[in-house]
Amino acid sequence: MKVCGVEIKSNEVIVSLLTLEDGLFQIPDCRVRRLTLSDINSTQHLRDFQFAFAKLMSDYKVEKVAIKQRPMKGKFAGGAVGFKLEAAIELISELNVDLVSATKSKQVLKDNPMPVEFSATGLKAFQEASFTTAYVACMA
Repeated sequence: MKVCGVEIKSNEVIVSLLTLEDGLFQIPDCRVRRLTLSDINSTQHLRDFQFAFAKLMSDYKVEKVAIKQRPMKGKFAGGAVGFKLEAAIELISELNVDLVSATKSKQVLKDNPMPVEFSATGLKAFQEASFTTAYVACMA
């Protein structure tokens, strides 16, 4: 199964791909590490973002997209633009999208610790949350 982990920060989504086959994990190369919504008030830019994300998932034959869920209220609450991006991703009809809560993530990582340190993955430091989200989605 090929999973794309997604972390949404402000007006961008950070992506990490992870494949699980026969109990072995692989981290496929991806031409994009992040996608940005350049104009948050433009319907056309939102459509362009949605198309670019859908095309990326189609090109890499992603079977599941796992989005790191953000709180609605409180100190660490997600912003309006982030929720707009999340909705744009969730509304892509060809994708199987799951939200991964912090509680679920902690439980899965407790039961199935990561088999490798993040620093050994070859990914950039800013991709750690999206990679962890993809791992949790594979193990859940």
